[in-house]
Amino acid sequence: MKESILDVLLYLFEHYFTQETDLVRDTASLTGGPLIEELGQAGFSPAEINKAFEWLDALARQRPDTPVARASLPTRVYAAPELDRLDAECRGFLLFLEQHGVLDAGQRELVIDRAMALEQDDLDLDDLKWVVLMVLFNQPGAEAAYAWMETQIFADEPEPVH
Repeated sequence: MKESILDVLLYLFEHYFTQETDLVRDTASLTGGPLIEELGQAGFSPAEINKAFEWLDALARQRPDTPVARASLPTRVYAAPELDRLDAECRGFLLFLEQHGVLDAGQRELVIDRAMALEQDDLDLDDLKWVVLMVLFNQPGAEAAYAWMETQIFADEPEPVH
């Protein structure tokens, strides 16, 4: 079975982060032997486990300091590698989130950076939604945006943004 960094992250998110909110902010506490052993028993390769922890460390280091207002920024132009990995649906979803105040420009850039760091050739909208959720989970003051995004992942029909 071919596992990806995202599979490891989803496992961690579902089993650890939602129960202990400080774990994602302190990944050093996650890298202990019992957790590594549990991930190995769950079928993840050591290489993918290490990459997932590196992904989380980078996420923790890259928190935007201050929100950037949408009105003050030009339209985001995607580089060729980003266009290859993020299809029109993914890019449209990011624009939608930014226009509706779910993400600010700094958070959008962090989502794009973390999506690119997944090393997946085909990143679909569902994968991107999980990346957005993990980024928002790691952002102080983004609780409302996180809660809205969580409903988008687990609900059948999207909830309007106010």
